Amino acid sequence: MPKSKTIYRCTECGYETSKWYGQCPSCRSWNSMEEDIPIQSASNSRNKRKKEDLSNQILDLEDIDTKQDVRYFTGISELDRVLGGGLVKGSIVLLGGEPGIGKSTLLLQICQFLGNSHSVLYVSGEESARQIKLRAQRLNVTTKNLFLLTVTDAQSISDTIISQRPEIVIIDSIQTMQISEISSSPGSLTQVRECTNLFMHTAKSCEIPIFIVGHVNKDGAIAGPKVMEHIVDTVLYFEGERNFSYRLLRAVKNRFGSTNEIGVFEMLEHGLKEVTNPSAMLLDGRPKDVSGTCVSCVMEGSRPILAEVQVLVTKSNFSAPRRMADGFDYNRMAIIIAILEKHLGLFYGTLDVYLNVVGGFKLDEPSGDLAVALCLYSSLIDKPIEPDIAAFGEIGLGGEIRSISHISQRVKEAERMGFRMCIIPSQSLSNINTNELKIKVKGVDNLKQTFDIFSKQKNADH
Repeated sequence: MPKSKTIYRCTECGYETSKWYGQCPSCRSWNSMEEDIPIQSASNSRNKRKKEDLSNQILDLEDIDTKQDVRYFTGISELDRVLGGGLVKGSIVLLGGEPGIGKSTLLLQICQFLGNSHSVLYVSGEESARQIKLRAQRLNVTTKNLFLLTVTDAQSISDTIISQRPEIVIIDSIQTMQISEISSSPGSLTQVRECTNLFMHTAKSCEIPIFIVGHVNKDGAIAGPKVMEHIVDTVLYFEGERNFSYRLLRAVKNRFGSTNEIGVFEMLEHGLKEVTNPSAMLLDGRPKDVSGTCVSCVMEGSRPILAEVQVLVTKSNFSAPRRMADGFDYNRMAIIIAILEKHLGLFYGTLDVYLNVVGGFKLDEPSGDLAVALCLYSSLIDKPIEPDIAAFGEIGLGGEIRSISHISQRVKEAERMGFRMCIIPSQSLSNINTNELKIKVKGVDNLKQTFDIFSKQKNADH
């Protein structure tokens, strides 16, 4: 039997070569060439096929029926939100995340609700049936419509799906699956790509939605070729810090919904619990009468979430002061410090600055600029900001406060959480009806006006 020839394939663009390169000659990506074994082509006689006319399969767009229910509700509203309203029939969803983050737990929990009216096939290549049963008992999964299959042969799994026609399939995980005709080992680029492709064709032909669990590499990306993420319909990432019990579910690709939505969960002893009010979770335990803390609001899709920003400004013991930011862009923080020094005459040159967004949350939009600037000023002069004041707005390089989107939803969320005042860009005042709000709204044009409101508020309190 001839020995298989080894090739090297770029995980970013798919470029193939017989020699390893540190940088891909095609897309110029570094360290993206991985060893692979090409699929053995069949003989010429087997490759010969008759011409087939598919004219009778061509469909008119107007004749395609979309009135029937094409989504399954999973019983977990946070997951349905991220999926765009539920699990679409015939779709293939890739779920990735760190080991132990809760991927298998989440999928096994949805089986309890789905099993009430649908048949679910859970295929595991990592755990035995006994191990899955023990985990199901811990999670109180007692449905009789959940069926287990513990094999790793992808072709046999596909044939079983076509034969038995379960309504939902879960594959845990794709890195353990293999096609016996391919000589490379499970988890290799070729095996992962071809197994995913096989399950994709099975899902589309039978209109059966399939969940696929994917491992991640040391960089946090889903292990395997990048083309795998192009094959599937939806790519979900399960995120969370090991020191926190909260988990965030994000969609980085979704053909059937928005990629801006997030789902928030809490890992408890008996599984994952939905967090329907993330703002209350993030604001829980806020300190009182402490300088350098303020609340901002970030939009995650259609959901406004209040998050607490904390800043500590202290004298530096080093020749070059330290700057650290957790949950906020470091470069953005450096720009805000430069604006404060240039336009308001504040001095941070010999001071260490530490910024943190509480709860492991990330403020990844410019609306958090104003809260960060207030925290920097408050910590510098060591005067606390009132705990019932929220601020959101983008800061320009000239020190001006620029308008932001979804201002009405942000203000209403602050009002719902019991805040007394919101500081927002003055241009955004025209987008809200202050007469309908019980919360006081202050519009500002620049940072000087913002700090004047802060100073007057402190004087009024004293």
